[in-house]
Amino acid sequence: MPSYKILHRTRYAYAAPVIDCTNQLMIYPLADELLTVKHHQVSITQQPEVALFTDYFGNQVGVFSLIEPHAELVIESVAEVETHAIQFPMDEETAAAQWAHLAELRADPAYMDFLKVAPLGLEAEVRAALGGIVSYGAKPLKQALELSEYVYDNFQYQQGVTSIETPLEAIWRGRAGVCQDFTHLLIYLLRLIQLPARYVSGYVCPRQEGVRGAGATHAWVEVYVPFYGWLGLDPTNNCIVSDGHVRMAVGRAFADCTPVKGTYKGTGAHTLEVTVHIENGRPIAAHEAPETPVYVQQSPAATVPVNSYRQYLQWEQQQQQQ
Repeated sequence: MPSYKILHRTRYAYAAPVIDCTNQLMIYPLADELLTVKHHQVSITQQPEVALFTDYFGNQVGVFSLIEPHAELVIESVAEVETHAIQFPMDEETAAAQWAHLAELRADPAYMDFLKVAPLGLEAEVRAALGGIVSYGAKPLKQALELSEYVYDNFQYQQGVTSIETPLEAIWRGRAGVCQDFTHLLIYLLRLIQLPARYVSGYVCPRQEGVRGAGATHAWVEVYVPFYGWLGLDPTNNCIVSDGHVRMAVGRAFADCTPVKGTYKGTGAHTLEVTVHIENGRPIAAHEAPETPVYVQQSPAATVPVNSYRQYLQWEQQQQQQ
């Protein structure tokens, strides 16, 4: 059984001290029959009290606030986990029986959120592109695997060409992106043929070279397979998820699974740095912790909007002084 030590550090550096900082954390590994959490510790600047709760999708969520002024916020998670291999679906039922079962789930509240298809203007184009792949005479699992392979084969893994705000249409047209883009796209394709699909965030822990998404947070899809349950598909690496992935959160899309998000009062100018370091089966020593972040984002101060009425008063005052 593989075991991993995972360090995940998020650092915000503000251009000036900020106050009233409230954050939500989704950095807690999801323990189940496939994942044993042996140890997990979260440390935060100023050591605030973190309140924990379980959300609608079964994720563990932490929330905290920093009221006092601070120019830096560091959130560090260190987890030691053990993963277990999945039992692959036997897929013994006929295709007709499986599609009939899926039809019954459309009215089931447990699956309705994972069947909603985003209203896009390119649905006809997508269906035409998938014409040689999608066939309801084939079993759902086979269709899901072929759609995952389609994303892997037809979209280039390229960093820096998209962001979390990039719409699905732009990803489809641009034919490039990163793991979250591949995941959102595969979810759309699966739901388009009435297969329940959900977004998963976590880590991919490579035991071989060339694994995409290693050394950072990762995203993949879970598709519902009739009479089996949820099965993870990683379209970024064209593989079935087993004991090399660690889940942190599941949801409808990235917005339901964001590792860290929050608000504060103060300057909008700040730097965000994210560092992820994964060791296979041994502790992370302090001197081994990575110094170079895997993700850096510079956010300038927001431009102050022009108040037209105030501008008019200033102009009028100037006219009176002349």
